[in-house]
Amino acid sequence: MSVADTASTATAVVDEVLSAVVADRSVLEEVTAGILARGHILLEDVPGTGKTLTARSLATALGLEFSRIQFTPDLMPSDVTGSYVFEEETGEFHFTPGPVFANVVLADEINRAPPKTQSALLEAMEEGQVTVDGETHDLPDPFLVIATQNPVEQEGTFELPEAQRDRFMIKTSLGYPDADGTRELIDRRADRDRPDPTVDPVVDRETVRDLQRVPEDVTVEGPVRDYIGAVCRATRTDGRVDVGVSPRGVQRLFEVSRARAVLEGRDYVVPDDVVRIAAPALAHRLVLTPEASVDGISRRAVIDAVLDDVEVPAMESPSAEQ
Repeated sequence: MSVADTASTATAVVDEVLSAVVADRSVLEEVTAGILARGHILLEDVPGTGKTLTARSLATALGLEFSRIQFTPDLMPSDVTGSYVFEEETGEFHFTPGPVFANVVLADEINRAPPKTQSALLEAMEEGQVTVDGETHDLPDPFLVIATQNPVEQEGTFELPEAQRDRFMIKTSLGYPDADGTRELIDRRADRDRPDPTVDPVVDRETVRDLQRVPEDVTVEGPVRDYIGAVCRATRTDGRVDVGVSPRGVQRLFEVSRARAVLEGRDYVVPDDVVRIAAPALAHRLVLTPEASVDGISRRAVIDAVLDDVEVPAMESPSAEQ
């Protein structure tokens, strides 16, 4: 599949989701870039902003098998991964897959479960497999986790472990709808006779696999590679940061920058692709100092400052050089 075809297909997917979800297009484009780059998505918002509907609509538009896990304080790791059940007829234990065995897994309100259960997703997210009682089971391909969480300040929430936050390629927020979006929600509620908008499949599973292969052929010239590295290294020397972007985070920014270029219809990455996706790709990976947290400094503010400080390379498109 060509870059142009991928870009138009991704646009069609976003359009289809927006037909049912009241959300900012730029947020859905960030999520779509993460999906193209084979990453997992973390949506953080207060309850009632449409996180669950967005995840379900994306799965439908992509033609993928969908599973929802409601995270609660009493959820056990086996409730996520599955377990072995003894069958009296055969006298043997049989593995019963858990809800994690789907193409798109919605981990709803993930930070309402204790860290032990949250960590049950770690192997699945990183390796595309789960290990239960010493036996490894492969997950479907493609495999994508879309997790939602409420702000950590809310009662009954547990902050995600740093290792798990680092597994998410993109963290973003739907936010509150604007004036037009709010009116649309009211109009939908007022008209009881009009059915709620529904999402139809735009592609199928095999097409999603094809779409995810396209960013692998996108060109990233040396100066842009150096720029990505410089931005990530700068987070480690910022005085407000205890733990900066990990080597995994560097790779993920590289990958999602290529996907961002594909969404723009280009087969090469420019610095603006990196700038536009840096905050959702990097901010959640930072651990701020206690002083910065007390002062109310946000992780995104640190990334914005780093982007202002790091010199942006001057680039010409590969086609212009030929």
